[in-house]
Amino acid sequence: MKFTHALATLALTTGLASAVPAPAAPPAPTTDVNPFVGYDFYVSPQYTDQIESAIVNILKRGDVKLATQAAKVAQVSTFLWISDRASVSSISTYLRDASLKPKKQIVQFVIYDLPDRDCSAKASDGEFHLSNGGEAKYKEYIDAVRKEFQKYPNVKVAALLEPDSIGNHVEKCANAAPAYKSLTAYAISKLGDLPNVSLYLDGAHAGWLGWPGNLAPTADILSGIYKAAQALNPKAKVRGVATNVSNYNGLGNQDQEARDELKYHVALAPLLTAAGFPAHFIVDQGRSGNQVAIREGGDWCNFKNAGFGPRPTTKTPSPLVDAIVWVKPGGQSDGTSDTTSPRYDVACTSATSQIPAPEAGGWFQAYFELLIKQANPAF
Repeated sequence: MKFTHALATLALTTGLASAVPAPAAPPAPTTDVNPFVGYDFYVSPQYTDQIESAIVNILKRGDVKLATQAAKVAQVSTFLWISDRASVSSISTYLRDASLKPKKQIVQFVIYDLPDRDCSAKASDGEFHLSNGGEAKYKEYIDAVRKEFQKYPNVKVAALLEPDSIGNHVEKCANAAPAYKSLTAYAISKLGDLPNVSLYLDGAHAGWLGWPGNLAPTADILSGIYKAAQALNPKAKVRGVATNVSNYNGLGNQDQEARDELKYHVALAPLLTAAGFPAHFIVDQGRSGNQVAIREGGDWCNFKNAGFGPRPTTKTPSPLVDAIVWVKPGGQSDGTSDTTSPRYDVACTSATSQIPAPEAGGWFQAYFELLIKQANPAF
């Protein structure tokens, strides 16, 4: 999400790795099969419904071409965000729907409800807080997610755990870092032993953690969390790392180190392997179509020069990358431009932000249309 070079050497080595128990390195997964291969990417009914409403508004203006393009976007698979306790019960609804499809589906979820979640960006503040029993509430949330996944054991699931959490171990979230680690380990221990579930941990993105001084500490943190999870449940596994979530970096098409996720993957992979963590990646390319646009460090909120990017696929530029995915459904706001909102973040009124913008997660019609017009490849 955010794009930051202020991490220097990430300050991770002291505040993160040392607080995680360090049993023996976890064994390699028993299978090295890409979980996305052989499955259709499940299309979110929620996103489809939002786009259908958007099309109605577009047609009211008589823009048939744009409406036709929007209808094609509605056919693209996106992740389903389980961002609060109330949304957990929807998981089995989606899994049931997928089970009825004529072709085998992989259903993609974002598990996103850590206490003091994303506390370096006010726009995405969550429902749980450490000061109000957040740890216990989060464990209840994860337990409920597990029960939902278990209802349809024959439906393949890819689950991304807590985007931004690794990057946010520092800066404003430093106080929450121990809970982030222990609770992520708990989530892995509860979800990582389910045979139909493949877990990917947050890896931020190239501009955040991809700098040379940040790579080894990042690998250490991920490995430490994984070891802690396996200390709780030796059968728990992770598949790999998710990067560029809700961000705009390219994949194998940028010379600049901080703009290219493949450069980040290639640099991080051997360090992950050495630390006992599986070096497989998925990468969000949902808003990465415009790689000509110039961005600065704070240009993460509703970046107005973005366009829809490469479609979800297992045809990737490297065997390190399991799949190109769309984690962030384009058209759902990153955060509000309303300065009176408790969730207002100054980044959402930057010179490169599309304004006016609704609250994070709210439908943003103007931005959706902009993403279509600037898409590459075009719809």
